[in-house]
Amino acid sequence: MHPAFRLDRPHELLTPVVVASPHSGRHYPASFLRQTVLDERAIRSSEDAYMDLLVEAAPRLGAPLLAAEYPRAWLDLNRSPEEMDPGVVDGVGRVVQTPRISSGLGVIPRVVANGRAIYRGKLTRAEAEARIAQVWRPYHAALDGLMAEAQAAFGEAVLLDFHSMPHEALDSVSRPGQPRPEVVLGDRFGASAAGEVLDALEDGFLSEGLTVVRNAPFAGAFVAQQYGRPARGRHAVQVEIDRSLYMNERLVRPNANFDTVKRILTSVIDRVIAARPGRVPLAAE
Repeated sequence: MHPAFRLDRPHELLTPVVVASPHSGRHYPASFLRQTVLDERAIRSSEDAYMDLLVEAAPRLGAPLLAAEYPRAWLDLNRSPEEMDPGVVDGVGRVVQTPRISSGLGVIPRVVANGRAIYRGKLTRAEAEARIAQVWRPYHAALDGLMAEAQAAFGEAVLLDFHSMPHEALDSVSRPGQPRPEVVLGDRFGASAAGEVLDALEDGFLSEGLTVVRNAPFAGAFVAQQYGRPARGRHAVQVEIDRSLYMNERLVRPNANFDTVKRILTSVIDRVIAARPGRVPLAAE
């Protein structure tokens, strides 16, 4: 089976920062492509295309990079395995409805962007559980291990969870006469990361001339909720970048600004690393 994720480690771990890209996977199993009613371009509309390449300098800066291999349309790593949608998985039974499940964006998505259905019918419960066992659990075991490793070495762990968002997703927070937001930083309104982590990220993007907002329209989903425990020395921020900055959204292809955005993200990661050197672990004090 194709690997669940790609983990690029630095030659030497130099920082408590962990960089992840859970929605940039582009290994589309042939069996999945036979199941979907969507064409190749439409099925990729939920993908945070090329985000893993934009942040690939993280290991050179001393931070590990964890990147998904399977696409979000097949399995969403930013959801709880309990967020099973009975509208797409047969035999689920009664579930606690969440806004994500209701909109078709559970752990096994029912739709891609603009509410387009992925399947004609439903998957079996066994197939859904197999996807979770084969990909979701290994990915999160690796992420949890990286956070534990960083905290053991530096006394804290700082997860930068990189995503991209459709350009139109920012319509709801755009105001007439003001610059359109280009970056959204989600810390669940302070619940998943210390303020200084957000400040370092925001300052980094602002210094590059980008417009930044916090927690609207994306405050952070399962990953931020699960891994962000500031009181315990674990911080997690969902970082959303406007896709139109670096790619042609219709063609799902990098545009002429791709290298510029890659340089900006490298600079921002480096800035957070400089701001969070980590304290000496208690065991070494």
